[in-house]
Amino acid sequence: MQFLSKHKNIVLILISTILYFVFAYNLERTNFNKLVFLWFGLFGCFYFFVKEKSINTTTLISLTLLFRLVFLFSFPNLSQDFYRFIWDGRMILNGLNPYLSLPETFIAEGTQPIAEAYNLYNGMGPMNGSHYTNYPPINQLCFLIAALFSSKSIFGAIIALRALIILADVGIVYFAGKILEKLHLPAKNIFWYALNPFIIIEMTGNLHFEPVMLFFLVWSFYKLLQKKWIFAAILLACSISVKLIPLLFLPLFYQWFTKNNNNWFKGAQQLISFYAITILTTIALFLPFYSSELIANYSNSVGLWFRNFEFNASFYYIFREIGYLFRGYNEIAIIGKITPVITILFLAYITFFRKNKTLVQLLTATLFGLCFYYFTTTTLHPWYIATPLILCVFTKYRFPVIWSIVIIFSYQAYSNFPWKENLWFVGLEYVILYSFLFLELYRNKQHYKIVK
Repeated sequence: MQFLSKHKNIVLILISTILYFVFAYNLERTNFNKLVFLWFGLFGCFYFFVKEKSINTTTLISLTLLFRLVFLFSFPNLSQDFYRFIWDGRMILNGLNPYLSLPETFIAEGTQPIAEAYNLYNGMGPMNGSHYTNYPPINQLCFLIAALFSSKSIFGAIIALRALIILADVGIVYFAGKILEKLHLPAKNIFWYALNPFIIIEMTGNLHFEPVMLFFLVWSFYKLLQKKWIFAAILLACSISVKLIPLLFLPLFYQWFTKNNNNWFKGAQQLISFYAITILTTIALFLPFYSSELIANYSNSVGLWFRNFEFNASFYYIFREIGYLFRGYNEIAIIGKITPVITILFLAYITFFRKNKTLVQLLTATLFGLCFYYFTTTTLHPWYIATPLILCVFTKYRFPVIWSIVIIFSYQAYSNFPWKENLWFVGLEYVILYSFLFLELYRNKQHYKIVK
């Protein structure tokens, strides 16, 4: 016991490393009990690392890299999306436009447009292979880089993709640290993101590209803080060109430009210019892939998320049950069109009626605007939570950290074959999340009253 007390940091680092190794190399996602055991064990160690005062920032940065490198030579075991990433990258490498064709078409015709086509198609599955790709151009660039490094080996492409994600996380830590310093916030806040087992497992381990999107997003906010808004707009466009989700944040910049400027008209001109640069840069990044079919294929692929898919939803499942009660069938086609409108109205409300003048206020608005969308969406994959998680480190809210823990309950669906959600687990996830969220809102409201 005396040894454990004296060397507890080393012991917990060793335990974490072993748990990550088991997670990376000896876990099937169908084994839900083992998955949960490893998950909560890692989160216990993670909480200690972040809160322990005897562990300095240099050590935390070292652990950030160490735990990611554990996954370097592993195959993703919680997601099969990476097969489509590799497919798209090799299509581009062979001079083919990934937005214009379906993998299933080539397989049905018995042709192999790229190396290991059959293995990649079998890996991604018929559902993925029957839809047009919905990954924006900079994301496609990452896939192309992987193809350049390894055009004939899936394993080699995985290592290349993983290296890009690790580098993006390094960039996030750097620019987020700069922002925290300028905002006079604790430097350790960034480790709620960087050392979070959810981030390490879902991003580095399972090759989701949210870190690349967030790298450009955080860098953009840093440039905005430096009042270099033109550069910030270009970086924001790059973020959108990895994942479309930052498009939701565009209205929220209104007060930043109009209320941080002595002249409202000058601020409005800058705002319009900021929007124009962002949108035009995004369009320019799509131009290498442009064809008459691109817009139709891409819109159809993105629209499927609102019209067809259901997973780990929150309020949508309640709306769906109400629809069953009154109409007798699934109302996703209608609800999927209404929820984006509700999100837009909420974004409009916090744009004009909530203070977003300072960067902390702006980041808090983006956090709640995005979470409102996630609370009402029909489909919420676990890796989506990465964005609220990075945003919260600059605010006084930590409910996304709780979300990153309880999101594991959504994986119970994969313990069934074919996969099927148990809504009791989904309900447990959101009961815990909303309880913590409302507690934080109440505490911050009480604190505001005391300060005021």
